[in-house]
Amino acid sequence: MRVAEARESRYSCSVQHNEVESGESSASGVVAVHDELVRLVRQLVAGDGPPAGSPTFAQHSLLSYIARNPGCRATQISESFGVHRSTVSRQLRVCIDEGWVRAEAGPLRSGHPLTLTDAGVAVLAGADARRVEEVRDRMASWSDRDIAAFADHLRRFRHGGDDPSRRPSSFESNGDDTRA
Repeated sequence: MRVAEARESRYSCSVQHNEVESGESSASGVVAVHDELVRLVRQLVAGDGPPAGSPTFAQHSLLSYIARNPGCRATQISESFGVHRSTVSRQLRVCIDEGWVRAEAGPLRSGHPLTLTDAGVAVLAGADARRVEEVRDRMASWSDRDIAAFADHLRRFRHGGDDPSRRPSSFESNGDDTRA
């Protein structure tokens, strides 16, 4: 089955299904990039797990969003992240129970306004610092030029291959966070 045909019928991931066109091996070009992105996302989401008292990747994303959008509601986070509200609610419940997020009084129908507590601000800062250090460690042997080129390539990929400097600033969304 060709990759294009597989995409039409269901999500196809060569890492899972090995349904690659005969002329394209899993170690070549676009398929290799796709496979590495799949592995990277799995590693970020599942990973080794955070140290005790630290947020998971999903919780870190929530904390970052709330820090940038104080007073937001779970429905806004759900829309911004493109996930069901129940997914946000499960992660949010842990953040509230840990004392990182406060749900203010408000109409239940539209959701409670959310803000970070002082503990939430501190745990977010610690998680940011750890994640930056992890990236620094992984790139310790890279040249400054390689690091700059990698950042540029990731930026171009994120913007659909276009030159991001030509994109209007409104292209950036509230969910577009450099921390998580």
